[in-house]
Amino acid sequence: MKIRGPQELDTPQSLTKRLGMEFKDVFLLTRALTHRSYLNENPEAIEDNERLEFLGDAVLDFLVGAWLYNRFPEMAEGELTRLRSALVRTEQLAQFSINLGLGNAMRLGRGESESGGRQRLALLCATFEAFIGAYYLDAGIEAVRTFMEPMLENVALTILASGKTRDPKSTLQEYVQAKGNGAPRYRTISETGPDHAKIFEVEVLINGRRYGHGIGKSKQAAAKAAAREAIALLGID
Repeated sequence: MKIRGPQELDTPQSLTKRLGMEFKDVFLLTRALTHRSYLNENPEAIEDNERLEFLGDAVLDFLVGAWLYNRFPEMAEGELTRLRSALVRTEQLAQFSINLGLGNAMRLGRGESESGGRQRLALLCATFEAFIGAYYLDAGIEAVRTFMEPMLENVALTILASGKTRDPKSTLQEYVQAKGNGAPRYRTISETGPDHAKIFEVEVLINGRRYGHGIGKSKQAAAKAAAREAIALLGID
């Protein structure tokens, strides 16, 4: 599979050729790459990728959980849960999307594209999930498993080597309180999207000062992303 960085825009056909994949139903892939902003500006487009995103999220949760269970037979349930969370968090799925160059293939409205949508982590994550949902419908679960497992192997080993499977909110709270401060406070600053595909933005405050900001498909995921940003800012090991 050939991977490249941001360059010229891909069509669905050129994307599959570049990745060495085959989609029997190219219209399914086209839908996976179609953001609702494109639909708003192109009436001939039939459907955006939000339903496929929903499906892909479920497929990824199952596949990652099954892969971890079999790959690490001696790992305790709590550690498996933390590692799965690290593998399917918004930032990691967005990185998979970046590695595959999906940003170059996304069908965006002009405004969304010009405002940096191809680099927006939440949008890249959603597109990756929709891509996985479409591939599952087109080729089946075993094809998706074969596609995902090499990526999961590389990232999981890196995460384990770094020791970064611990819940970031707990890590931040212990550090802050050890310094004599009160517990961090998380505040939701925005909530966008339809009910089945909401995106949340959360900030974390310490003594009233903002230390981190995160985006996620749930308030909890966004809060964890905010805690990670705060951890990086404070230089917590």
